[in-house]
Amino acid sequence: MSGHGTPIPMTSHRADPLTGIAEVPGDKSISHRSLILGALAVGETKISGLLEGEDVLDTAKAMQAMGAEVINHGGGNWSVHGVGVGGLAEPEQVIDCGNSGTGVRLIMGVMATSPITVTFTGDASLNKRPMARVTDPLALFGTQSVGRSGGRLPMTSVGAAEPTPVRYTVPVPSAQVKSAVLLAGLNAPGQTVVIEKEATRDHSERMLAGFGAEITVEDTDEGRVITLTGQPELKPQVIAVPRDPSSAAFPVCAALITPGSDVLVPGIGLNPTRAGLFYTLQDMGADLTFENMREEGGEPVADLRARYSPDMKGIDVPPERAASMIDEYPVLSVVASFATGKTMMTGVKELRVKESDRIDAMARGLRANGVMVEEGDDWWAVTGLGPEGVPGGGTCESFLDHRIAMSFMVMGMGAQKPVTVDDGTPIATSFPIFTPLMTTLGARLETTA
Repeated sequence: MSGHGTPIPMTSHRADPLTGIAEVPGDKSISHRSLILGALAVGETKISGLLEGEDVLDTAKAMQAMGAEVINHGGGNWSVHGVGVGGLAEPEQVIDCGNSGTGVRLIMGVMATSPITVTFTGDASLNKRPMARVTDPLALFGTQSVGRSGGRLPMTSVGAAEPTPVRYTVPVPSAQVKSAVLLAGLNAPGQTVVIEKEATRDHSERMLAGFGAEITVEDTDEGRVITLTGQPELKPQVIAVPRDPSSAAFPVCAALITPGSDVLVPGIGLNPTRAGLFYTLQDMGADLTFENMREEGGEPVADLRARYSPDMKGIDVPPERAASMIDEYPVLSVVASFATGKTMMTGVKELRVKESDRIDAMARGLRANGVMVEEGDDWWAVTGLGPEGVPGGGTCESFLDHRIAMSFMVMGMGAQKPVTVDDGTPIATSFPIFTPLMTTLGARLETTA
């Protein structure tokens, strides 16, 4: 089982104005998929700007263990010599996906239709997360999986020797589930069809098409219908990974709540299935603008400029927007604490099965810092205290969840008293340069060994 080191508490003190340019790392979702699809292509895929967080590095190790040649050339430049669709080898060791739900679920999908056996594990957080939402649809291909009670890791999956294509309607909005089924469909003969009632991030569809797979997407009365023709020969690609909108959320939100701030976050992908937070912040009255709008690699990209915004108002966040900002609700709830009035967030039950129960984790921490929170199974509401109205002074549990830890570090930058998390080490899973980057902007972050 993946280990987790000694917890290292972190404290965020009230910051001077945050100013400067925040160059955030590469997109985590695209980084995972670049390595996996590169491993399934025939030939060499070259990747630049890869996010070198622990989650993605675990996926790189997994692809290496399953037969692909994965080379780190330094500076975010990697190459992957793929083995072709259906060419993955059975790993000799257990595949340890660390903290990464995306990594384990995508890899479960990619091996599900190859005649190999793989045992998966992760850290304490990942091993608590439900995997049945992925193993149930993969069983339709003929894959067999046995794990602990509740469908939890460690788990052993036996890939289908003679897979059959499936038609599957995703029961909850989840890009991980959709992508796992599509990746499994790659090595099944015929057409695999995935239907999602609400659109989720579409990097898998875009990248499968880019690698040469035959894939179509139709908006119908039934939902968004994705049809993939199996057993293609994927062609290697040259990929420049765009910067991660989920990571950009932290310097953007920190600037909005810290008096006097003006921060530029360049080169951020504004894929409509990922950019919901930024439009929500604008709806709240944030001084957030998109500069130098352009298209890179088929994706809309802009430089984000965020300035201190003392006039933000609480809003009802449209539930249909939830899938496009599901990872950003924790830091949105921090911004909502500094707005005037109540921010209502509905249609967000997916947050309860992320790296932690993120509604519960944020509610506990916000209350510890003087903010009123109401919650239900599928919703939560934060009553804002206005600019400079958040008392702070609380200690929050991160629950081994990187986004919880970073969200409370952001809160401390605008609160009256310092905010502490019990463990800041999970931040390295997705944003390894968070502390030096925020410090360069003017944040005052302190670790306690």
